[in-house]
Amino acid sequence: MVADTADRAELLLSALPRPSDRSPEQRALAADAKNAARAVRARFMRLHGEAVYQHLTDGRTADLRLPELVAAAAVAYPGLVPSAYQLAADQGRAQADKEGWEIDQGIFLREVLRSPGSGRHLIDAMALPTARAVQLLPEFQRTGELDLGSVRLERRGSAAHLTMCRDDCLNAEDNRQVDDMETAVDLALLDPGVSVGLLRGGEMTHPRYRGRRVFSAGINLKSLHAGQITLVDFLLRRELGYINKLLRGIRVDHTGAWHTSAIEKPWVAAVDTFAIGGGAQLLMVFDRVLAAADSYLSLPAAQEGIVPGAGNFRLGRLAGGRVSRQMVLWGRRIHATEPDARLLLDEVVEPDQLDRAVDRSLDRLDSPAVVTNRRMLNLAEEPPESFRHYMAEFAVQQALRLYSEDVIGKVGRFSAARS
Repeated sequence: MVADTADRAELLLSALPRPSDRSPEQRALAADAKNAARAVRARFMRLHGEAVYQHLTDGRTADLRLPELVAAAAVAYPGLVPSAYQLAADQGRAQADKEGWEIDQGIFLREVLRSPGSGRHLIDAMALPTARAVQLLPEFQRTGELDLGSVRLERRGSAAHLTMCRDDCLNAEDNRQVDDMETAVDLALLDPGVSVGLLRGGEMTHPRYRGRRVFSAGINLKSLHAGQITLVDFLLRRELGYINKLLRGIRVDHTGAWHTSAIEKPWVAAVDTFAIGGGAQLLMVFDRVLAAADSYLSLPAAQEGIVPGAGNFRLGRLAGGRVSRQMVLWGRRIHATEPDARLLLDEVVEPDQLDRAVDRSLDRLDSPAVVTNRRMLNLAEEPPESFRHYMAEFAVQQALRLYSEDVIGKVGRFSAARS
């Protein structure tokens, strides 16, 4: 039934022009076909989602990461999620010219994450170290430094310094940076010589910020316009991968596995200039957040049109409902010296004092007692089951936002203005 409905929808779509060239009538026809197929997929997954996951993971004995899971589902259950051919056809197209197959991945992953059994297993699988990190670990342990491309990693004493160095785009994140960040976080957690971590932005070459450190400009809207921001490898991997590892650690066999399956370490973030969008989201999982007095935070989700990751999930706990709505819905910018900034920042210092504040914080958090207490604080403040429920709905809502007309229009105008 799923395959037949999907085949009929694909046949109709193949007879139409590319999405951006369709007439209003053709767009309505395409939407009706897609919605009919998605209704069948959603119903199938509600009824059989747990059984599907059990089959794909051999009774939850195989740990499949997100890309592997959706690829396996495409082969085992034709029509349930986009095929490799459909995804390849969309690859390289601008966002406005894609068919939106990722929405079907969102439908699939929502039901996987909704299920206590499959959802927990998938999140645990995403908490494993990446193959790239395992391969690079001996080199990092030997040299104490690695240049991963968009992130530089350096061990100084017992601290791992992660420096975001996308100076071409003010550390705006894309698929490449998510991969580099997860690799860097994995290495810091895996290396027994590291007991505390720091995340900071590097110096920029952008004319407006040349020579200045910048923390993060959020999602790379130019890449989104070009169709290079993906649901699985960016938006979901980012939350279930390196950000979740920053908060809850990495799952791996180790000497203390009898009392905890994860290796966790405390983390410090240092904000220079600004932390916008995804940059502000990141700060919500750190144990201590420092900021230069001339910096600011913002979470302009409504302006961009997308959901700010797990920011909606965490911001209310930290800043309260009113400030959350002001930032997310109204686009409020919070300067480091404002009273409300204290809800999100631990320490604000003059820019020339930030290095010393970082050193003090790393030294203070370098303690086994800190590791245990942060684990208990995180468990009380953000129960894993609450996170799983949020991510289940996020999977489909963010997929819908990616292909909404307002988002496509906004990123198109942004890219045109930059050009």
